[in-house]
Order: sequence, then C-alpha cells, then structure tokens
Amino acid sequence: MLIIGIPKEIMHGEARVAATPETVSKFVKDGFRVLIQKNAGLGALYHDEEYASAGAELVDSPREIYDQAHIILKVKEPQMNHELGLHEVDMMHQGQYLITFIHPASPVNHDMVRRLAQQGVIGLTLDGVPRISRAQNLDALTSMSTCAGYKGILMAANDLASFMPMMGTAVGMIPPAKALIIGVGVAGLQALATAKRLGCQTYAADIRPAAVEQAQSLGAKVVDLGVPAELAVAEGGYANTLPEHVLVEERKRLMEVIKDMDVIFCSALIPGKIAPILITEDMVRQMKKGSVIVDISIDQGGNCEITPAGERAVKHGVILEGIKNIPGMLPKSSTWMFANNMYNLVKYLVKDGAVHLDMNDEICAKILVTRDGQIVHAGTLEAMAAK
Repeated sequence: MLIIGIPKEIMHGEARVAATPETVSKFVKDGFRVLIQKNAGLGALYHDEEYASAGAELVDSPREIYDQAHIILKVKEPQMNHELGLHEVDMMHQGQYLITFIHPASPVNHDMVRRLAQQGVIGLTLDGVPRISRAQNLDALTSMSTCAGYKGILMAANDLASFMPMMGTAVGMIPPAKALIIGVGVAGLQALATAKRLGCQTYAADIRPAAVEQAQSLGAKVVDLGVPAELAVAEGGYANTLPEHVLVEERKRLMEVIKDMDVIFCSALIPGKIAPILITEDMVRQMKKGSVIVDISIDQGGNCEITPAGERAVKHGVILEGIKNIPGMLPKSSTWMFANNMYNLVKYLVKDGAVHLDMNDEICAKILVTRDGQIVHAGTLEAMAAK
C-alpha cells in the first residue's frame, strides 16, 4: 500500500496545506494510506478531527512522515526546519517522491535541488505542468495564479496612499488610479479584472497576441511592446525567451508607460525558466513616489530587478511587494483548489499501486526535476549553467 505524507508547511506565514479532508477521503477510498501532521490544516480552517474522520492518520512529527511516506505532498519547496535544526530535504530518503512547487530554475533554489538529487529523491515540480487540455485539472499553478491575481491587486490597493476608483467629492474630482498588468496570463487576467472592478484605469502588456486580445476584451488599454509574434510565442502558447537586445527595446517601451502608473502587477513568466527582467532599478527610480509594484514572478526571480524576495520594501520611493505566498493569504480557497489539483495529479501518476513516470508523456517529462541522483530538468540545468 502506498503511503502519502502531508507535513505541516513551515514557510513563515504559509497557511495552506496539500490536502483537505475531502481529498484525504478520496485517497483512502483509492487504497492509499494517508499520514498528516497534526495541525497541518489549521491555518486553512481544516481541523484534525475532520482529517481523522476522513481516514487520515495524525502524527506529531514531520520526521515520521518523511520516514514512512512513499509520496510527499507539499505546497512550498523544501526549507530549513529551524525547530528541528534540519532541512526538510535531509529528512527525505532515496526513492521517495516529492510533489510540490520546487521552482527549480530559480537561483535561490539551486542548492536545494542539488541536495534533492544527492538524497535520491524523485522531485516533481508543479510549476512544470504543461497548460494543455488534459492537464487542466492537474494544474496547480493556474489555480494559485488565480488567487495571486486577485489578492495581489488587493495588496496594491492597501499599499496605495490614494483611492483606486475615481471619486467625486465636495471639493473636487479625484482621478482613478492607473494600473498596468505585465504578463496577461491566468494571474494577469484575474489581476486585470480585479483592478477594473475596483475602478482603476487599466493597461496591459504582453508579447503574445492572444493574451493581448484577452486583455482588450476586459477593457484594458494595450501597451505595444514591439515584439514580433513569431519571436514572442513558444510551444503551447507560452511566452518565449527573448534575446537581450529585444528585451532592451521592450524595457524602453515599458518605461514610457510605467512612469505614469500607480500600480504595476508583474506576472510575466517563461515555464521552467528564470523570469525575464522587465523593470530595471533605473526604471524604478523614474516611477512616481508612492506607486506600487506587486511582483508575483518572484518565485522564479521576479520581473523587477530589485524586488526583495519574500518581503515588502520601499526603494526609491516605490513600494515593492515580493511576498512569495500570496495565494496563502486566501488559505481556505487556495487550499481547496490546490488539494484537488494534487489529488488529480497523484491519480494520474499512480497505476496499479505504483508511481509510473512515462517519459514519453509530456506531463511527466515537464514536471520531473531529479531522478536517479541526477538533475534532469532542462530549465534548471540551463539556469545553473548560466550562473
């Protein structure tokens, strides 16, 4: 019988958990044994008694989970457990499967990925799930992007020193805030819709023609970045990696717009690779004082050159939001979505009581990071070589 382990997330402020009582019940019915650390779901308002009723076995220590489980389900990448004085990777063992957001191409995670390989852990990263029709219900990145787009704009609204909507007052008219969404994928579209609902004057920038059309359908004014479609669009409709001289021209065009913006929401990503730098420090210097950049691409390095990873900071008079766990600020909704994605992915990978990784299958090939003591993820190897 395969054992699934659900440890409590240890990242500061992370309230999500990788399973709900509902998905635990499904796993148990499918023949899995489920171990979950006590209070793992408390931050998302899922309680131990609910997990126990669903058939989970509650354990005190994460060590017991890492010792026994064949498959570890997590929300965030492995980190140092300061309470135990051990890194989570060091508690894992050879042949164990880890399914989580590893973000392996991000330079801050390279040492951790190397340690996963050394431990013999088979690492599967959720940010590698391809956006194809048969993978939709496995795609936790899309689910979390929906949460990040919505909550990220609410964070910007909270940071601003002025109203977002136009306000008519007895002493005059206050104009609406201007919001630019860079990268109009799932998160960007949700951010755009939320900014629009809050009364912002909305702008959108994306190198993909299809994304631009969607932004226009939501009423955004499009910023032309001047990148030819044949250069901009990669396989599967994703944004492509651009040569540096093209990025330089793209930044010039953005600069003409961002100096007038009150809010910039950054979500431009290239699957499995480091996020492109679209806003340099010099560009930030020229922005309005009190304006806000919410950089949700920070897990893959960030779209702004000076976004502080995992923190909120003020630089050159601009508020920079580099918080990494924005979906965790909506713990109930994001956990429900994430847990269902995890259940569907495990069900997809497990056949006849064992995990099967068919490397001819696009889904398996794209999510595999480490195997047989080696790093096999193409985007990660490329990023490591570039250091």
